[in-house]
Amino acid sequence: MKILLTAFEPFGGERVNSACLALELLPERLGDIELARTVLPTAFDLSGEVLLRAMDRERPDAVLCLGQAAGRRCLTPERVAINLDDARIPDNLGAKPEDRPIVPGGPAAYFSTLPIRKMVRAMAKAGVPAEISNSAGTFVCNHVMYVLLHALDRDKSRVRGGFMHIPLSREQGEGRGIPWVETADAARGIAAAVTAAADRGDEPGTI
Repeated sequence: MKILLTAFEPFGGERVNSACLALELLPERLGDIELARTVLPTAFDLSGEVLLRAMDRERPDAVLCLGQAAGRRCLTPERVAINLDDARIPDNLGAKPEDRPIVPGGPAAYFSTLPIRKMVRAMAKAGVPAEISNSAGTFVCNHVMYVLLHALDRDKSRVRGGFMHIPLSREQGEGRGIPWVETADAARGIAAAVTAAADRGDEPGTI
């Protein structure tokens, strides 16, 4: 079993990205699960391209994309991605789309095909705060999740896919009045979520 994990480069003036920091702490394997990983550009028009190339290269059995979410207190698997780019701030290439469909004529939304409820329970059992989120926003995180699920749906793939947001790290949030989670705890939560997602005994696993 191979799972592709992705995270984003820093954005919005931050020196680091909490999801990327946590990804760096994960081992190459979790038991029988091989972890492939790649860092995506925080840019609307490039992020999906880099993700799809990584999928072609790695041929994973599942894909879990990770992103940073300032203000959140828990690791939050996302339930749904919507077909909309609408940026509050520019991406790292200066793009700031408004009310733009990700795939013109595409479905309004896609649900995650990862077992997000089981992932949350596994993270909670590991002592990591976690809950399901019903909004991935309208920035690059949502864009990547939609591109991923659109590609899997278009190809009628049995590969599972989804997205999970990570709170800020201690170095980002401490002293700023913003919730944060220790990077080691975030990594432990991701590992628990990945292990839960690797169990395909509950197909199709959308919730």
